[in-house]
Amino acid sequence: MTTNNDESRPRRSYHSANNERHASNRNYGNERRTQHDGYYSDRPSYNQERQSYNQDRQSYNPERSSYNQDRSYHQERPSYNPNYRDSRQEGYGGNSEGGIRKRRPRVGERPQSPQRVSGGSGHNNRNWGNQPSNGPGRPGPGRPAKPVKKLKKKKPFKQIKYKENADPNAPIRLNKYLSNAGVCSRREADEFIQAGVVKVNGEVVTELGTKITRADQVMFHNQPVQLESKVYVLLNKPKGFVTTTDDPENRKTVMELVKSAASERIYPVGRLDRATTGVLLLTNDGDLASKLTHPKYEKRKIYQVWLDKPVAMEHMQMIADGIELEDGEIHADAISYVTEEDLTQVGIEIHSGRNRIIRRIFEKLGYRVMKLDRVYFAGLTKKKLSRGKWRYLTEQEVNMLRMGAFD
Repeated sequence: MTTNNDESRPRRSYHSANNERHASNRNYGNERRTQHDGYYSDRPSYNQERQSYNQDRQSYNPERSSYNQDRSYHQERPSYNPNYRDSRQEGYGGNSEGGIRKRRPRVGERPQSPQRVSGGSGHNNRNWGNQPSNGPGRPGPGRPAKPVKKLKKKKPFKQIKYKENADPNAPIRLNKYLSNAGVCSRREADEFIQAGVVKVNGEVVTELGTKITRADQVMFHNQPVQLESKVYVLLNKPKGFVTTTDDPENRKTVMELVKSAASERIYPVGRLDRATTGVLLLTNDGDLASKLTHPKYEKRKIYQVWLDKPVAMEHMQMIADGIELEDGEIHADAISYVTEEDLTQVGIEIHSGRNRIIRRIFEKLGYRVMKLDRVYFAGLTKKKLSRGKWRYLTEQEVNMLRMGAFD
């Protein structure tokens, strides 16, 4: 029987066989060298043949040997430095000094745009430096420049020239004439007249109440005075601005918002509290301003009121019937809730022009006004006019105001 036990097998000595094989191979070269009629023994060595070849080459081209001696390219070339490629500023690719190609950016590293240099014959050198530039970052004819979008400047509002319907021969008070000309207010004009600085047709006038015509020549401090063209500006007043031309406390005024509207002297018609927002008219038309603000004309105004708590129905009825205040009785022409869901918002229509009249009405009933906005004044609304913006009135709106078409 045969067995698979490896220990029973006779082991072969591989080392001894290999040694015999190597020993036989060592003599192979010597035996071969003795054959072929002494070919290897008679042949000169390779180094000897190379040396004789170089000597013959130098004698053939002596300039070549001098060129190799003078060439210092490899001596001047700096030793390899991993940071050397990043610090080079001469170019990009194979055209840079030393022929070292710029490495690719690593993962997470921001690639840097190559800087082109003038000169060279490589495909990356296109002589950008000698070509005219179309601006920063835009090369010349070698690469078309991207079109630059010009920012459109906002055109200023074109002031409207309104038609004047006044009779040139109609009499007008001298102080009103100076006020309409933008010189000063009527009260200040009376002081200047008494001081003797106003002349009419070459003569000094000191009497108050003097009437003139538009055809007369008026001089103020020896300077001719002419009536200004009328200007009508509608402003959506924001919160925090005082409705006056000049404030002694140096607070912000509505005149700062309309300073670019006209070169003429305009002023607000009526007053709004500093915290009240909404429709406000500014003009230099004194006649129209008096019609809109005088109590006898009773121009309609509509306000939207935000209160600190819901308004009771009985209080709404009391405001409509009339409430007695410290300066007399006042009642609203109309009052209602803005929405049925929110009873803290109320719309109120009133004709009175008393100071802080809306706030005083609700404070009398125990409410605190959180926000007050005038949405309608003598037919004018703030429709399509954002907060703090202004516009000129149209010719039709001015004619309606002059005719008193709006209550």
